Amino acid sequence: MRRRKNLSAISLTEEEKKWMADEIKGFYLDERGEDIGIIEQQQLLDLFVERLGPVVYDKGLDDARRWYQSQMENLESDYYLLYKKDGLK
Repeated sequence: MRRRKNLSAISLTEEEKKWMADEIKGFYLDERGEDIGIIEQQQLLDLFVERLGPVVYDKGLDDARRWYQSQMENLESDYYLLYKKDGLK
């Protein structure tokens, strides 16, 4: 399987970044009882986006590819069934 060598940066809107930073802050507060600041939120968000984001993105691509392949496997038999129903054989 061919893998990309240079991953382009995953771009997020400002709204998405704020939502994710708030989620990180909430997680730390709920799970660890720690109130982290904006710098820590941004550092963690950057870590997730830069290092984990591409892995999750590629997993989504792999899942989509498997789904597409399963659909293509059924395409010929589905078409043949439609063809026979019309009596055009």
